[in-house]
Amino acid sequence: MANWTAKQKKKFEEALALFDKETPDRWHNIARCVGGKSADEVRRHYELLVKDIMQIENDRIPLPNYRAAGSNGRSYAMNKDVYLSNKGEIGYLQD
Repeated sequence: MANWTAKQKKKFEEALALFDKETPDRWHNIARCVGGKSADEVRRHYELLVKDIMQIENDRIPLPNYRAAGSNGRSYAMNKDVYLSNKGEIGYLQD
């Protein structure tokens, strides 16, 4: 599968929120919003995303332990839970 730019990924996310699964020609509409991708490419991108989320939710893929440097130079871990909403949107729960 061809690489996706950060801009295309953002446009993809925005288009998913705009065109739900009941929208006629959903993948064609999303592809037009993304630019440079076919309807089949955006559909496959979505299917891979859903598969990844399901694997995470079923504990098949551990969530990464992100580390970032704080203002005092010490590192801290950001623990986040990932979820897929009923609208097909990805979200993160924080403690």
